[in-house]
Amino acid sequence: MEAMPFRPVISDMAGIDPAMKGHRVLVVDDEPQVVWVLELALGSEGYDVSTARNGVEAMAQISANHPELMVLDVMMPRMDGWSVMRELAKLPAEERPRVVMVTALASGRDRAAALELGVDAYVPKPFDMDELLGVIHGLQKAS
Repeated sequence: MEAMPFRPVISDMAGIDPAMKGHRVLVVDDEPQVVWVLELALGSEGYDVSTARNGVEAMAQISANHPELMVLDVMMPRMDGWSVMRELAKLPAEERPRVVMVTALASGRDRAAALELGVDAYVPKPFDMDELLGVIHGLQKAS
């Protein structure tokens, strides 16, 4: 796995945007390093972060915790991100989280498939943390 650019984590809560504090975000990825970095970065931004290692766990988390936003990988064991998106489409709109797909799949065809399945934003790996956080903040503020 390539090293991802990472910005320093703020050590106090003074720099947190109050509008983001407490919003529930689900991070779904089978790579522990990616989950750890995202959990740390999102937590430092004031988000309430939960995690899942595959689509099956993600669907259980969505049912139990009703996250407002999900950061979703595509290539995972048991249930991939494409299947998660198809399952989400079966839920009432008010129960579906906004979705940022973060994946190594970066072809135009993959992006088109993601948008067709209802993904709100598509970010290729390796990603710049500041850019990803900007996308996430933008989606939260637009909600």
